[in-house]
Amino acid sequence: MKIETTSHEAAIDKCEELAALVARHTNGKGNGAHITAIDSLAFMRECDSVTAMHGVSEPVLGLVVQGKKEVLLNEEAYQYGVAQYLVVSVDLPMSGCAVEATPDKPYLCLKLKLDSAQLCEIIAQTNPSIDQKDSVSGWFISDADSTLIDCAIRLTKLLETPQDIPFLAPMVIREIYYRLLIGEQGEAVRQIATAGSNMQRIAEVIKRLKADFAQPLRVEELAEQANMSASSFHRHFKQVTSMSPLQYQKQLRLSAARQFMLSENVDATQAAYQVGYESISQFSREYSRMFGAPPIQDIERLRVA
Repeated sequence: MKIETTSHEAAIDKCEELAALVARHTNGKGNGAHITAIDSLAFMRECDSVTAMHGVSEPVLGLVVQGKKEVLLNEEAYQYGVAQYLVVSVDLPMSGCAVEATPDKPYLCLKLKLDSAQLCEIIAQTNPSIDQKDSVSGWFISDADSTLIDCAIRLTKLLETPQDIPFLAPMVIREIYYRLLIGEQGEAVRQIATAGSNMQRIAEVIKRLKADFAQPLRVEELAEQANMSASSFHRHFKQVTSMSPLQYQKQLRLSAARQFMLSENVDATQAAYQVGYESISQFSREYSRMFGAPPIQDIERLRVA
């Protein structure tokens, strides 16, 4: 009896070819992110399980082609592996680390920045029905199908013929966007680029929070900017980001403080005041809770690493 192969099973099989391509372009270049000749495309390579790195993720598609990744969002952990992808549709404070990675079989991931203007153009052409009654999450993890993996393979192969990139890469990227829009999480992807959608209104507020994270948080002003009541704004914000506005601001502040201490060699007190904290003890408590160690110990650990 012939056993039908599902689209996701076929995608897993095709990821072997894609993993070989990504490995070829990252081999000998060390751990971390590797930019490519295609502006919006990058590869991630990790040869061992490392401490989770914190940062603010921009809108991006992350497709795992080998190994497994764990992401943490507001103290909740989520894992995704081969032929699964993460889409982040708004700027989100996240951390992540490889949980299956060895020197012989490193964790490999393809990352593609998402362009809302290009998505908007495709939406206008395909004219899908859009339901804006409620917010959807600003991130999700899904299984890839074989057609999406095919697109990723063709895009990666263009790196071997650089002369073809200017003409062909935009077309392949458009197809990837199209595949995301007709996929199981299409509504979340559509809202990235849909004017007036709840997600886009929250995304505009997030831009303000990122620019003014050291300033006192006034939820009423943010709600007014989003053209929502305070209670409605709070609910939609949490639906999109998985955290409250205050939690979001706190993670921005702590991540910025960590970066100040690491790159500008300032002490914890200076860093706390720079990012808007008035209480050093509160800063130290919240920093330890987020990064697993007090500021001085955490920075020393990072410098050694």
